[in-house]
Formats: sequence, C-alpha cells, structure tokens
Amino acid sequence: MFRRSEQDKRPQVQIFVDGTAIAARQGDTVSAALLASGRDARRSTAVSGAPRLPYCMMGVCFDCLVTIDGVGNRQGCLVPVAEGMQIEIQRGKREIGK
Repeated sequence: MFRRSEQDKRPQVQIFVDGTAIAARQGDTVSAALLASGRDARRSTAVSGAPRLPYCMMGVCFDCLVTIDGVGNRQGCLVPVAEGMQIEIQRGKREIGK
C-alpha cells in the first residue's frame, strides 16, 4: 500500500523491529518507516486483540503506540528514527512504567 518514491535519496538508517533489522530513511518517523517497510500493524487492542494501524499520523489518535528503546506507550508518528533504535510492537493494553 505504501512505498517510497524512487527519488527519495535521503541516507538510510537501520532500526530493529521486534529484533528484525529494517531500513528506514533519515527524517522518517517510526510509523512512516514501518509503513514503508510493509509492517502495517503497530499494536493490538486490549479487549479484542484487533490490530491497529497509524490513523492520524499527527499524534491525536494514539493508534501507533509502540515501545521504543524500552520505553512503552510512545507515539510512533511523533518520534523520528535513529540509527540502531529498538522498536517493539505493543500488544494489549498500555503499560504503565514501561
């Protein structure tokens, strides 16, 4: 559904999603990098376990929550990628203190 423009010549950054290396581009947000890589689901809901995707891409809806470098409940649409960043897909309810 999403793919990068062939004209995008920004330097690549390597991030890790659930332990798997993903190529992102400098300046991408976490959510944009994951969408471009083909990984759609960001988290699952606490009640039904339904997969959620980024919706607003501007920090309003909270559907893009992920754990970044050990800190949970981060809005992936607001956090720019950094070399070596460790991202975990968040499953279930939001976790306090993580």
